[in-house]
Amino acid sequence: MLFTAFGLCDGAATAVRIGQVITALVAAFLLFDAVIHILNIAPVVDGSRTLGFDVAMMPWIGALELALIGLYVVPRTAVLGAVLLTGYLGGAVCAQLRIEAPLFSTMLFPVYVGVALWAGLWLRDARVRDLMVAR
Repeated sequence: MLFTAFGLCDGAATAVRIGQVITALVAAFLLFDAVIHILNIAPVVDGSRTLGFDVAMMPWIGALELALIGLYVVPRTAVLGAVLLTGYLGGAVCAQLRIEAPLFSTMLFPVYVGVALWAGLWLRDARVRDLMVAR
């Protein structure tokens, strides 16, 4: 199997479990982010103003993020959710780029989340592995 050939793990079942854990961690982080946007707490308000966004839009952005997380965690719609969350995270990178945020700690953080998002999906879904295997 692909996993044992590269020494990644003991087998497909372990890979699926690791993928589920990564997915759960990514989903938990994004869920936290969505909830604080919906609640519009003070750090979100401050961050919105720094980024130049209308504070009144933050609950809508949080609701959108919740919907995308829902798509990502359901196996049947996980790929669609991952694609849409990748676009969402790309917007976050763009917002950080606009204010010239520090590169590795702030600007690229959504990229790190996106890589973890796709890694979790790749490990937990054989169909995604079949599509994304180097040939």
